Amino acid sequence: MAKPEKDLKSQYRRDLTENFPSSLTIKFGESVLIYEKTLFRLPNEKGDLIESGLRYGENPDQIAAMYRLINGNLLAFGASYLGPNDALISSLGVEGSTSKIFGSRKHPSKTNLTDVDSALGILRYIHQKPAAVIVKHNNPSGAAWSDSISSAFNKAFEADRVAAFGGALVVNRPLDATCAELINTKYMEVVAAPDFEDNAIEILSKKPDLRIFKIPNLNRLPDYQALNYLDFKSLMDGGLIIQKSSTNKILKASDFTIASAESFGKTIVSIRKPTENEAQDLLFGWAVEQGVTSNSVLFVKDGVTVGIGCGQQDRVGVVAIAAFKARRNLAESLAHSYYNTTYEELKKKAMENAPESSLEIDKLKQIDAHIEAQCGGLKGSSMVSDAFFPFRDAVDLAIEQKVTAIAHPGGSLRDYESIEAANASDPPVAMVFTGQRAFRH
Repeated sequence: MAKPEKDLKSQYRRDLTENFPSSLTIKFGESVLIYEKTLFRLPNEKGDLIESGLRYGENPDQIAAMYRLINGNLLAFGASYLGPNDALISSLGVEGSTSKIFGSRKHPSKTNLTDVDSALGILRYIHQKPAAVIVKHNNPSGAAWSDSISSAFNKAFEADRVAAFGGALVVNRPLDATCAELINTKYMEVVAAPDFEDNAIEILSKKPDLRIFKIPNLNRLPDYQALNYLDFKSLMDGGLIIQKSSTNKILKASDFTIASAESFGKTIVSIRKPTENEAQDLLFGWAVEQGVTSNSVLFVKDGVTVGIGCGQQDRVGVVAIAAFKARRNLAESLAHSYYNTTYEELKKKAMENAPESSLEIDKLKQIDAHIEAQCGGLKGSSMVSDAFFPFRDAVDLAIEQKVTAIAHPGGSLRDYESIEAANASDPPVAMVFTGQRAFRH
């Protein structure tokens, strides 16, 4: 049996030496694409500049490298593809690039970069307002848009305080000192923005392990809605599956269609249209869905994700998980807001103090009453699903949570059952179709 490492934490701080080639050339039909390996020059604890690639891959025992397209444009499949001037994440560390890494003594790992990339896949569709997305393990823990970056970050963080711990924050507007001070009260692994105002970088740099990414091309994120890239999936046997990247076709509320389906020669139609606020929440939620691992559903209320369920095998199960997380998220947010502690810590202290009149029990009762009154924060929320509902059970469960609007692709043989469930609700729940799926695996 192998001997365990004496200090398991040390494996997360070391840089693996990788020997990937400095360049990569791919001939794709008539297109020749040339890539250059990215190396980062960052100061170590002594202040000496160290040039290195990625710290490691998904795990600290996997070597990894990142490459940036430097020459060639893919011409194929009747779509517009990203070119050398469109680099975002892959431009970090490149000499002469306006994209920069600040603050950290650590070189980024693969997961740091892919988490930011996942957030960018969402933010390109919610550029109309200041927005923040926090990603953990390639899934958003919370997303929000608001009237300022500070407000958007705070709402995105409070959407799931538990999962946001150690996440990657990406914003779509310059980050100011006010937001930087707020971020420093939390634990983030990465902060990425198109720019940093005032002395925001100086403030953030007080956390020596925080990776700070300045990516000016984030100002161009709306341009990336119409641009595609090749999506490579490597198989265990060395094979490849290659596909054109997905495109979100729901860019404004009017792109939704009112849900309708045929049932025994009769057309069943959603009897209520979404209100303006519901339509905006559905639009926001569908944008966030582009970055959630399937099967997934999420709940949105007033431009903030309330509960996100991802990566499940059945649709009714993922609705239940998203609803459970919404209740937990609200409980933790209220416990912190009211008493500057966690809900779990209150429960622990309540169990230790047996008398019914204990202070902790009273606090728990207050929080629980709020949660029940708001159905775990889901009362008045909108639900978005990345695929159709094969049965009405998931819709019924969502209606029990007091949602008022639902968006999903449509296309199930039993769509009429889901529409009937929404129509039979009191009051009726609005339902719209996207006409496209948003699977991400």
